[in-house]
Amino acid sequence: MLGARAARQAGRFGPRGATLTARTNQWSRIPTQSLFTRAPGRSGRTKTTEEVTTTGPNLSKPLFPAPLVLARQLSGKPLPQRKLRLLNFTYRAAAWLGSSVLLIGVGIVGFFLYDASTYHTHPIKADVDIAALALNPRRGGPKNLPILEYYIDDDDSEEMRRQKDKPRLVILGGGWGGVSLVKELDPENYHVTVISPTNYFLFTPMLPSATVGTLGLRSLVEPIRRIIHGIGGHFLRARAEDVDFSLRLVEVSQVDCNGVEQRFYVPYDKLVIAVGSVTNPHGVKGLEHCHFLKDINDARKIRNKVIQNLELACLPTTTDEERKRLLSFVVCGGGPTGVEFAAELFDLLNEDLTQLFPLLLRNEISVHLIQSRDHILNTYDETLSKYAEERFARDQVDVLTNSRVSEVRPDTIIFTQKDADGNIIKKELPMGFCLWSTGVSQNEFCKRLINKLARAQKNRRAIETDTHLRVNGTPLGDVYAIGDCATVQNNIADHIVTFLRSLAWKHGSDPEKLQLRFSDWRSVAEQVKRRFPQAVGHLKRLDKLFAEYDRDQSGTLDFGELRELLRQIDSKLTTLPATAQRAHQQGQYLAHKFNKLARATPGLRANDILDGDLDAAVYHAFEYKHLGSLAYIGNSAVFDLGQGRGLAGGLWAVYAWRSIYFAQSVSFRTRMLMAMDWAKRGLFGRDLMSY
Repeated sequence: MLGARAARQAGRFGPRGATLTARTNQWSRIPTQSLFTRAPGRSGRTKTTEEVTTTGPNLSKPLFPAPLVLARQLSGKPLPQRKLRLLNFTYRAAAWLGSSVLLIGVGIVGFFLYDASTYHTHPIKADVDIAALALNPRRGGPKNLPILEYYIDDDDSEEMRRQKDKPRLVILGGGWGGVSLVKELDPENYHVTVISPTNYFLFTPMLPSATVGTLGLRSLVEPIRRIIHGIGGHFLRARAEDVDFSLRLVEVSQVDCNGVEQRFYVPYDKLVIAVGSVTNPHGVKGLEHCHFLKDINDARKIRNKVIQNLELACLPTTTDEERKRLLSFVVCGGGPTGVEFAAELFDLLNEDLTQLFPLLLRNEISVHLIQSRDHILNTYDETLSKYAEERFARDQVDVLTNSRVSEVRPDTIIFTQKDADGNIIKKELPMGFCLWSTGVSQNEFCKRLINKLARAQKNRRAIETDTHLRVNGTPLGDVYAIGDCATVQNNIADHIVTFLRSLAWKHGSDPEKLQLRFSDWRSVAEQVKRRFPQAVGHLKRLDKLFAEYDRDQSGTLDFGELRELLRQIDSKLTTLPATAQRAHQQGQYLAHKFNKLARATPGLRANDILDGDLDAAVYHAFEYKHLGSLAYIGNSAVFDLGQGRGLAGGLWAVYAWRSIYFAQSVSFRTRMLMAMDWAKRGLFGRDLMSY
């Protein structure tokens, strides 16, 4: 008994690197080293598996313990070093392979169990409570049309029943601005209705990728009804035609199943106009021969046209001249959309065409990019613009700067180009495909509203709003406009009397006769910053501005000097860009403000609201924050971060570009589809079918 106990203790506390054999009970050193467990000893060397498993219960154990101890106990002899390593590797590989197979199997079983739980059986017919006025709405308004005061789904759920008596928030448009507003809105505060001629949200930054099959069309869209379901909102697939601002009625139209247009009114308490824009024609003739890229249907048409031209160029009946024309692709516009489409088109022709089409086509294909400015991507930093031009030159994309299109014919582009000496040269370019991407313009609905509010609307290109995004000329706090259809008015000097009112009352003087000391000017500057946040960058050195515009060196600013100073700041403020980023920020801003208005309004006192401006009493003015601009330029990308900062690079930049847009996608579903499309492109190439 004592001998056995001593043997066990010796096996437990034996010398380092020694193993007690089963036959002799003697210690023998075996200088073997396990590939599985590495534990540093006091001397800094690596412990073997036997040392880790036999030197105490508190030391770490391997995830998959090797069968070395068992093998040695059975044989009584140490295994050769090479065989040990092979055995260890085989054991570890088998363990990991088995675990992987088990996890995959569990995942597959779990997926099918989840899939089985998604099949539900609901009764086809059931009693539904519907208000009589929802089926037979009363008529009224200027045109005696039906007024949609009740919806047929108002009583479908308890949440919708609670919202029936809430303030009516009507959103026109299902783009970036409208969807961003809906996603941030508190569902308990408003009865929400979204009106749009399309029943999906489109992820517009990736549209160029969909035109060549890099991404599928369905990967860029998300149903509007799925988005608004979370807030218990309503959706009407219709088109806004007009607004009666005095009666708070939106006139909408829709074509029924018989092809007859039906019109009705939708009442509102708050109206948000986010209807987007259309492509700017610039007065050029023949744009009916061009393609545009604003919607998912445009992407489908472009894709079919590109594939059709490639297939026609392969036919034996196609002449050499006709083949060159079919394979001449022209992009009018050197902004982000035009540049990214040209890059995606080149990637298609360079990566997929040579594998699936005759090699002759690759030699005769040409891609041309016509830009009216002296650089493409002219809103980006100049270094990035030059990088993009150099990249296109290396890829044999013909960039024609200082060029203006004058006419588009069925098979030819007519344009003029200014040479280095300033001479204007008229040129013709045969083309089989033309994309027109030259800025944005108003749609007909916005034009009607601007004409109706002509006295307050000075901008002919977009609906003017104040810094709280309220439409100028409408009742304060009723109508808002965001996105491409709107522009924020920069008119600081026009509010000079408002800024001086409190000082005039304090000094008992007329605002136009005030003499502002530096402390008064600092107070006025703070008011300007609150009302016009975009002016903050121009009001950093108040002392320098005060000294510069104190023309008579009197130590004060009079009314005329202050007005001149504010006008100078006005001239430096730029129009906000017509981008998805701006629309997204404006939608989120309105959602946060509406949420706060609903909570704060009941507790406000009359003297808290200055000049009846409830929005200003509750929430700050809108401030646009430029987060950077991205552009894909063919297996590389550029990032304009503003203030002269930017990045450009190859594949690492492409993956960063993808990651940013992947994160901004509107739902988990679209993210998964985008990831699978990118994987399919790498494995199988782009989808070159036309349908």
